[in-house]
Amino acid sequence: MRLSDQLRVAGVGIRARRLRAALSALGIAIGTAAIVAVLGLSASSQAGLLAQIDQLGTNLLTAGTGKSVTGGTAPLPIAAPQRISHLPGVEQVAHAGAIDGANVYRSPLIPPINTNSLKVEAASLNLPEVVGTGVAQGRWLNAATERRPVTVLGALAAQRLGIDRVYPGQRIWLKNQWFYVAGILEPATLSTDIDTSALIGYPAAEHYLSYAAVDKGEAVAGPPTTVYVRARTDEVNSVQGVLAQTANPESPSDVDVSQPSDALTARAAAEGAFNSLFLGLGVVALIVGAVGVANIMIISVLERRSEIGLRRALGATRGQIRTQFLSEAVMLALLGGVAGVAAGALTTAVYADTKGWAVVIPAQAWAGGIGAAIVIGAIAGLLPALRAARLAPTEALRTL
Repeated sequence: MRLSDQLRVAGVGIRARRLRAALSALGIAIGTAAIVAVLGLSASSQAGLLAQIDQLGTNLLTAGTGKSVTGGTAPLPIAAPQRISHLPGVEQVAHAGAIDGANVYRSPLIPPINTNSLKVEAASLNLPEVVGTGVAQGRWLNAATERRPVTVLGALAAQRLGIDRVYPGQRIWLKNQWFYVAGILEPATLSTDIDTSALIGYPAAEHYLSYAAVDKGEAVAGPPTTVYVRARTDEVNSVQGVLAQTANPESPSDVDVSQPSDALTARAAAEGAFNSLFLGLGVVALIVGAVGVANIMIISVLERRSEIGLRRALGATRGQIRTQFLSEAVMLALLGGVAGVAAGALTTAVYADTKGWAVVIPAQAWAGGIGAAIVIGAIAGLLPALRAARLAPTEALRTL
């Protein structure tokens, strides 16, 4: 028999039992859809994250307080930001100082223990520009408001305080006094600490919260706890190599230097690794589908004994009978695989569109899904096909 004849005969067997065939192919479709959707969503989310990293820039470095030899916190020198700004290859420098013991509340009636893990940070005026964030509502600090009891909330801090808009006279309770809310920042992807902070100016931190240190015999606002550095893209590695020594020449080992984009890239890899669990569930669904295909093929052989006997009596060989039922099983699994790939691709496209990601469906996802469906169909249909081929014509025709 020609291949076209074999496919036509296999198709007749499936069309004669449409409901049963559809239910058997459903398991294959679910498993294939799970595999395609998991790989597609993983690739799309990673592409979205990497695109966000590229947009924000991989040239942001941070120098923060580390641990001293005694295990305590090693503060940065007051002059660290100024020294870092003189490094060749450095384009911008901003800094922030976390103020210990300053908690943030919606009002003084909130129990002190309900801190919501929020903190207060003094910030330089160019902080949003350097870390790659913007103002979602209201305004950022300026030369006037950085000296007054005025704050700008990080995105997560505003959410936890239940503040979704900025209006004149809006206040929060910050270390036993009222501070006016000037604005709310957009999420800071490269610096999540900012998201959970109420940001104020350094002069205000010194005047209202006594956040000061002695430098050259004079009290000055500070010190900074994190310095944000934008370096030229082609000189990131060289700047990173000397950042600790420049920030704290006396004890460079006490400075914690990092590149935030590396953490985001690692997060993308971790999310991809976690998908193995969902791929395992997809494989389980494929196995269940294979059992369904095997079951329908065995029943089909029992129900079609007369057909098998008649075909053998008319001259069909064992190989042709075996090929007929094997082709039917593979076609059944292939239909389920194609439906699963379409469902998985549609799921990926819809979800990626809602997240604003580029739709990425790796070739190994759809090709692997269809390939797995064909292999599983062949394995599931092999035993019924062999059983059908072994039927003797006289034995099969007894059912006529």
